[in-house]
Amino acid sequence: MKKLVAYITSGYPEKSFSIDLALALGQNGVDTLEFGVPFSDPVADGPLIEKANHRALACGFKFKDLLEISEVVAPEVDTLWMGYFNSFYQQNLEELIPLAQKLQVNGLIIPDLPHEEALLYKDLFKNNNVANISFVAPTDSEARIKEVVSDAQKFIYMVAYTGITGSGQAEDLQPFLSSIKKYTQTPVYVGFGVNAKTAKDKVEGADGVIVGSAFIDILLQESLSYTQKISQCCELAKIIKSEIN
Repeated sequence: MKKLVAYITSGYPEKSFSIDLALALGQNGVDTLEFGVPFSDPVADGPLIEKANHRALACGFKFKDLLEISEVVAPEVDTLWMGYFNSFYQQNLEELIPLAQKLQVNGLIIPDLPHEEALLYKDLFKNNNVANISFVAPTDSEARIKEVVSDAQKFIYMVAYTGITGSGQAEDLQPFLSSIKKYTQTPVYVGFGVNAKTAKDKVEGADGVIVGSAFIDILLQESLSYTQKISQCCELAKIIKSEIN
């Protein structure tokens, strides 16, 4: 069974909604929840997620909101935190990673932390049984892919193209996937540009998909009630899970 990871922006439009949505998604085909930490300059994300980030911050999001959301959700659904390094660094990683373990958060996704710098925190993550998700991109050389994936935990985040999240770009991923799987048994999940229309093609040869902008597009629709947003996100999750399996 191939896996579905769903990204949602923490605290948007409010904390209680994030909890309700996350728990509902976990009951409707989502295997892992990726809670985005709102940040003023989310450089790897496209306009939809950037807009949700800015709106969450305008609504008063604080890091403690992420902790309170995770405290409820993580015991029920496999949970990751996705954010930019500054957001985590300001919380003191020596304290934050053990706290993540205590909350039952299973990993962090930090797109602007290069592999070489991530090695500085390798023992901290390992000793607390929290994964630091590794990224590989089409621009990586074979030697670099081998190095990055050699000790990857939980899954490898395979960037489907060179760009930002939410783009509709399409590339032939099979040679890229082959070069990754040559060096690791860790599952490979495809991210960037995955939606209900592209999921079936994107997941070919991979072990799962990561979907963000397609969910955030629903959350940004102000004409929808909270109940409608949750319903539509759950329906999308079920469709994508069906498409990839």
